[in-house]
Amino acid sequence: MATPRYRHRPQRNWGARIHETTVMGMAAVVLENRWLRVTVLVGKGSDIVELLYKPADVDLVWLTAGGVRDPMSSLSTSPDLLATFADHYPGGWQEIFPNGGAPSAVERAQFGQHGEVANLPWDYAIVADHEDEVAVTFTVRTQKTPFRIEKTLRLASDATLRLHEAVTNESDLPLPAMWGHHLTFGGPFLAPGDRVRLPNGLRVIPHDGPVGSDPRRAAGAEGTWPTIPGPDGATVDLSTLPPRGTPSELVYLHGFGDEGAYSVESTRHGLTCTIGWDARVMPYCWYWQEFGAITGYPWYGRHWNIGLEPFSSFPTDGLAAAIDNGTAMTLAPRERRENWLTVTVGEIGAGS
Repeated sequence: MATPRYRHRPQRNWGARIHETTVMGMAAVVLENRWLRVTVLVGKGSDIVELLYKPADVDLVWLTAGGVRDPMSSLSTSPDLLATFADHYPGGWQEIFPNGGAPSAVERAQFGQHGEVANLPWDYAIVADHEDEVAVTFTVRTQKTPFRIEKTLRLASDATLRLHEAVTNESDLPLPAMWGHHLTFGGPFLAPGDRVRLPNGLRVIPHDGPVGSDPRRAAGAEGTWPTIPGPDGATVDLSTLPPRGTPSELVYLHGFGDEGAYSVESTRHGLTCTIGWDARVMPYCWYWQEFGAITGYPWYGRHWNIGLEPFSSFPTDGLAAAIDNGTAMTLAPRERRENWLTVTVGEIGAGS
């Protein structure tokens, strides 16, 4: 039985445990064990804004220059469909639904950057609270569309965060959507020269449109992981993270089979973070690379980071574009569709 929000309950300072708190004025929930501390913003998108590997005191979450901000605390100085996401984007990890990427209009609904749920407050209930496992279920209903998302985060006695979620179409009509996870990494966890590991042979599809100036790959040229043709006839290795100032890039990875997986490795810290997910539901992985070359809004050359984002669809041009290319999800009337995802942090070479 779910525990109501803010109800008094026995506290524990050992084993797996849960803290109910606030971050920058927003309700938040912390799941913790001897390995990990995971902070989830209930008041904004169920964003994960802390993923601390406690033995090394390294937070794997990358934060933007603006950091965590409450989107309800102020109005944009110039409201627009990109600013609804970008002006309050903290970095970290967001749930993206039902629009992925650029603003888009479908059936008279005008979606801002990255859809609806990343800026909405979520409800939550504690569903397990034991020293060997804690779990919290988060729920939200979209405003422009009749969808409901429910997801449960579990932390047991190991260094793995487990997620199980479902989206439900609460209408009697079939409805299109894009569904994804906007996971980002950067400093202090990652640095130039660190590695991204994905299955060899994945299809690398370049984004069809400008990302920044002087793209690293040849126009329109596809590749096979880990390489893509460069503009000078050479090949570009996408698996090694380049230095600050390298041109920004965006590609889509496809061909995972039933289960998707990747790892990012930090040489300096000797740590690896491995993400797994249901690739039958999210068959694409968006690989966003921002290395400080974009000098205009919203980055102004301040950021060095990557995003490796499991997604149902592509491109990052919004839901209407995904409908046009046939990759948008369609949920039948009253359909419920499930997904799982895991995050495991470990030390490079441990157990080998």
